[in-house]
Amino acid sequence: MTTEILLLSLLFPFAINTPIAIAIGVASILGILFQGDFPLMMVAQRMFSGTDSFHLMAVPLFMFVGVIMEAGGISRRIIDFANALVGWLPGGMAAVAIVSAMFFAGISGSAAADTVAVGAILIPAMKKSGYESDFSAAVQASGGSIGVIIPPSIPMIIFGFLTGASIGQLFAAGILPGVLIGMSLVLVATFISWKKGYVAATHFSIIQVWGTFKRAILALGAPVIILGGILFGIFTATESAAVAVVYALIIGMFVYRKIKVKDLVRLFRDGAITASIVMFIIATASIFSWIAAIEDIPARLAGSLLGMTQNPMMLLLLINLVLLIAGTFVETTAALILLVPMITAMLPSLGIDLVQLGVIVVTNLAIGMLTPPMGICLIVSGSISGDGLTAVSRRILPFLAILLADLLIITFYSPLTMWMAKLVVSR
Repeated sequence: MTTEILLLSLLFPFAINTPIAIAIGVASILGILFQGDFPLMMVAQRMFSGTDSFHLMAVPLFMFVGVIMEAGGISRRIIDFANALVGWLPGGMAAVAIVSAMFFAGISGSAAADTVAVGAILIPAMKKSGYESDFSAAVQASGGSIGVIIPPSIPMIIFGFLTGASIGQLFAAGILPGVLIGMSLVLVATFISWKKGYVAATHFSIIQVWGTFKRAILALGAPVIILGGILFGIFTATESAAVAVVYALIIGMFVYRKIKVKDLVRLFRDGAITASIVMFIIATASIFSWIAAIEDIPARLAGSLLGMTQNPMMLLLLINLVLLIAGTFVETTAALILLVPMITAMLPSLGIDLVQLGVIVVTNLAIGMLTPPMGICLIVSGSISGDGLTAVSRRILPFLAILLADLLIITFYSPLTMWMAKLVVSR
């Protein structure tokens, strides 16, 4: 009966649009009260222990890197470089929006931050150049979703924390899938732009590519530090986040000189507020996952799926379906903590590596960021463009179609993820 109380008390707050952390916390407390074997003091203890992790320190640090980079004038230089690379395509600004998002994904680790940093510049510019407003928002939203696939990725850090998978290998495994997704989104955006008659943003020039690259090289140094340090075993993901913070501060304050000493208090405050939202969800979800484990809910749910089929391919398709539905209605961090225990319980039957499973999970939830009502990338890009969620949702459909095709490739072609992951030097 505790299981039913736990699930029903979770679904009702979701239905009335209660904030995710509060909904999970309330459901967890009711579950503990109904279970009756533990004091409410366990709530505070589990919230603390659920966030007391060296690996999770990387979450606020990577979020802070994104805040610093945005304030330090990084976005404009990255966009200029992307424009030189792909701006000559039909509807070049749409391609620039996606490629810029790919570059910024290597800095922030957050889809929402990625969408804001690039979209705040490019969505108004696209509208001014004659692009339809809702199409501009849809393009930017689709590009922003790459922010959790190309490393560093906050959801991958959380997956590694939950399962014990190597975060370094997860980061490496996300590189090629992120590139695949980015390039396929560029193809869709270019085709639609060609059909709509949107013109190129610029002419291709190797001189312009080189010039913008030189101006952006320090901005692009952060992903090199993060990924290079992890791939070659120089430092862990958490240590790389700390190094990236210092690097970003040096570049922003002393090279580009966009950040003043007086700005630091505001930046630290913004970074703390942004990170606290995610950490609060992790804290409350850790209570839920603890009481769910006591009631053996993950194993029972896994058993239900295994009862439908023992075929690994069909199981993977079922898991993808569950994750896609969950990503539509549940925030990414909460979905990870609630569903990953169930999914990993089926790992022996799936016949794939834990690292590949992590990329599959994160890719599914990235697609969920483009589907209402919880599509954070849709919401953010629509707020920038001034379009409603319904209008942007209609224009996102072609991008969702190619993302689903990419998901199938990532699911069933393991070398795409595991080739890079196997190159990581363990520490």
